[in-house]
Amino acid sequence: MILYGLKNCDTCRAARKALKDIEFVDVREDGMPADVLDAALARFGKALLNTRSTTWRGLDEAERARPERDLLVVHPTLMKRPLIADGDEMHLGWGKDVQAALDV
Repeated sequence: MILYGLKNCDTCRAARKALKDIEFVDVREDGMPADVLDAALARFGKALLNTRSTTWRGLDEAERARPERDLLVVHPTLMKRPLIADGDEMHLGWGKDVQAALDV
């Protein structure tokens, strides 16, 4: 199981603490593998973008109009967090639904 997020994100920290033996990838430092990004976009679409973030608010209209994939490659902090990949399954966020699905 791999958790993609930010090391200074409180939600990612909570997920990392609750999930034992999880590999962590900081998307700001390490980026996200293209195949994982493509799979996440195919599954979650625009929901993968955090349009309530400080990064989003700092973008101009032309930048916001770019395709989601391009935005996430250039601005990885725009991703809603955490993204948890467990084999072929993916979970976005750390709500009760995700915790229940992961038996936490």
